[in-house]
Amino acid sequence: MIKILKYTEYLYIGVAFFSLYRIYTDWNTDRNNAYLFIFFAIVSIGMFLFRRNYRRKFEQHQQNNNQGN
Repeated sequence: MIKILKYTEYLYIGVAFFSLYRIYTDWNTDRNNAYLFIFFAIVSIGMFLFRRNYRRKFEQHQQNNNQGN
C-alpha cells in the first residue's frame, strides 16, 4: 500500500512538469491554454506536497503501532 502511495506522488510531479512544458510552448501562441496549464501545475505541485505529507504521517503511524506491540 505504501509503495503505491509513493508512486502516485511522482505521478503528480510528472503532471506538473508536463504542465510547465506546455506553459513554455503555448505562452506566445495560445495564452488561455497556458493559463489552464498554470492551474494544472499549481494543483499538481500542491497534491504532490499533500500526498507526501499524508504518506509520511501514515508511515510514522505504522511505525509507532509496530513499536508498541
